Amino acid sequence: MDAPTMWRATTVQACGLWPFAAGSGSPLTGVPLGQHLFTGATVCGDPLSWFTRARYISNPSLFMLGMPGLGKSTLVNRMLIGLAATGTVPLVLGDLKPDYADTVRALGGQVIAVGRGVGGINVLDPGAMGEAALRIGGEAGRSLLAEAHGRVLNMVAALVTIVRGRPMDDHEQSVLSTALHLLRERTPGRVAVLPDLLALIGEGPDRLRAVTLDRGDTARYRDAVDPLHRSLMGLLDGPLGSTFASATSTRIDPGAPAVCVDISRIGEADTQLTAAAMLAAWSDGLGTVAASHALADAGLAPRRWFFTVLDELWRPLRSATGIVDRIDALTRLNRSLGLGDAKITHTLKDAEALGSDADRAKARGFVERAGMVVCAGLPRTEMEELGKIVGLSEREISLVSSWSSPPGWATGGVHDEPPGRGRFLIKVGGRPGIPIRVAITDAERDLHNTNTRWTPSTPATGT
Repeated sequence: MDAPTMWRATTVQACGLWPFAAGSGSPLTGVPLGQHLFTGATVCGDPLSWFTRARYISNPSLFMLGMPGLGKSTLVNRMLIGLAATGTVPLVLGDLKPDYADTVRALGGQVIAVGRGVGGINVLDPGAMGEAALRIGGEAGRSLLAEAHGRVLNMVAALVTIVRGRPMDDHEQSVLSTALHLLRERTPGRVAVLPDLLALIGEGPDRLRAVTLDRGDTARYRDAVDPLHRSLMGLLDGPLGSTFASATSTRIDPGAPAVCVDISRIGEADTQLTAAAMLAAWSDGLGTVAASHALADAGLAPRRWFFTVLDELWRPLRSATGIVDRIDALTRLNRSLGLGDAKITHTLKDAEALGSDADRAKARGFVERAGMVVCAGLPRTEMEELGKIVGLSEREISLVSSWSSPPGWATGGVHDEPPGRGRFLIKVGGRPGIPIRVAITDAERDLHNTNTRWTPSTPATGT
């Protein structure tokens, strides 16, 4: 028998048909997510809508945890689709599987592939910020150009840090900053690339020498810049060179309705390139956000909001020192950036593998500051640990931990699913959690299948 048709109406329109005097209390602001697990009422929500319209949360951020295969990225995909329909721009700045590329294409957005032999990013390119600075002009344009300079400087320093395994020295950052200023003056009309930077440091013009306090002694200059020179040479000739040594293959389109930077072709064991690609994608994407707001402030473009996704959070966090700080800074500033975000990982234990106590504390801070915390199935020990941060009741802990159980042995069907797939608990502050069940549509299923490698292919037929 088919399920009865469901209708929604106000109590004025259907006062004689609906027997209850009060509703279920489920939030109805934002993207339709699913049905309440106990009442069947529709539940809507997303970080941006709950921050800007409903005022349920004070930070437009979502943190999602859960065991693999239970539908975490499926729920975030639904948010992307719903937010895009309201004019918000989804930005997936480092799609590692990929889970979101097909969705972004279906939204008419831009998918940029990054990896060896696929596409690269010129980290010296100011991108959308440089173009916006020229359009705006005046003091505001100069201010934006200075911000773009700082973003480029930080990105090159991050790449050097990845190659060395330790941060740059203070005087090296001064050398690098002066060299970038000189490059921009020497290459009017085109964007410099890393080989240009290497050649400039090797040449040693007077302005660059002055920063090193060489006092006219070439040997002192070489002693000051040679470690940086060697690191840049290692960057160009090493595992990162082919991806970052030439012009950007495809720039982010500031007017695109959605953007996905697909880094899925980078091998999972290639942690250095993964870290560098993630950093470059975040730097370029957030530069685009800053440029969009600067143009809107100058009255040259409409105001746009953005929603970023960082899936498989544990992978970039473990890749290199410095990524935790970059994401931590973003988490603290996303309200002022007109930016919502979703961070997705498996468990809190992912943070325990980070290299230092400071990094581990910052990673746990992502959960503490998140406006929304969404839990898929997790073991009981994980839920008890999470409960110390977000405040979970015993009933909520038992409910979510029951979703982490596998299917029973007696089922035997090829399409049997874990009991927790598509079930989530949404927590906001000290409020009681909202348990929901998400049933995806056929269109969503076609766009998002994280098990494509396990789907048997149809044999090719000869002619």
